Amino acid sequence: MSDKLDKVSAQDAVAAPATETPLVEVKGLKQYFNINTGLFKSKPLKAVDGVSFSIKKGETLGLVGESGCGKTTVGRTLLHLYKPTAGEIYYNGKKIVTKADVDAFRKKAAMVFQDPYSSLNPRMTVSDIIGEPLDIHKLYATKEERTEKILELMDHVGLNSEHASRYAHEFSGGQRQRIGIARALAINPDFIVCDEPVSALDVSIQAQVINMFDELQDKMGLSYLFIAHDLLVVRHISNRIAVMYLGKMVELADANEIYSHPLHPYSKALMSAVPVPDPKIARANQRIALGGDIPSPLNAPSGCPFRTRCPYATEQCAAEMPEFREVSGGHFVACHNLDKAN
Repeated sequence: MSDKLDKVSAQDAVAAPATETPLVEVKGLKQYFNINTGLFKSKPLKAVDGVSFSIKKGETLGLVGESGCGKTTVGRTLLHLYKPTAGEIYYNGKKIVTKADVDAFRKKAAMVFQDPYSSLNPRMTVSDIIGEPLDIHKLYATKEERTEKILELMDHVGLNSEHASRYAHEFSGGQRQRIGIARALAINPDFIVCDEPVSALDVSIQAQVINMFDELQDKMGLSYLFIAHDLLVVRHISNRIAVMYLGKMVELADANEIYSHPLHPYSKALMSAVPVPDPKIARANQRIALGGDIPSPLNAPSGCPFRTRCPYATEQCAAEMPEFREVSGGHFVACHNLDKAN
């Protein structure tokens, strides 16, 4: 982003600056799914296990990690598409508790899904897909106003008015994702969860869609939770970046800080895999290869979830989960052995 907001220092693992109430705040969010393991037996799969963060108005928080670490579940639980197992979610300082609170939150929060092919109803025209949130929340007085709003939203995302009567299967992947973004914008949201919105698109189209997210944020003052596994994309669009591993948050910092000075061993390995366009720098950089495979969240290791792949793991790591603590201004890490790792 050309004119990113000034990076902010947090007072604790979940708080934005004391002078400003975060737009969205999450404290100790947990999402467990009961999995049948045998006859009349079940076991909790801890998809998200005690995640905390905040997003202020006009800010983008990037959320990264390996597939299966719980990134998408965080986004869906945040919007109450899944009922949270535990934890607290606040919107504009107000705790979301009742169904009325959830309904009010959903009028100002939306989601852009990962797959533009399966997230759009093939039986509905573009006009009806984009207009569905308007219908659900009764955001127009006349049919003429509805049509006018739909055409305005299509113009926002670079679609022509003649596309309104066509069906989703008639469009390319990039155009379908633009339809999904227009649908998310229909309720005039303050906050959008972007669940890997460009991962299914060609690289050339990815840049167009990312730039469009930037422009919409500048124009409409949007806040994003931007979930992705492409670290270059996340760096481009995010103010701050949070790193997840096996349902836990292991590091959170300013975007530039986490790229130039990652502290957690897992974050270091992730950042070492980011391609560098300069051949000399690329040759000088040493790739950190992690041993073993990511454990199943159904049988997660005790203590620190990363200890089975960490070269610095000790008995303390197996005994207890490290505290997610601030080690410098706005830089939070969960690791017992930061001195060894750095």
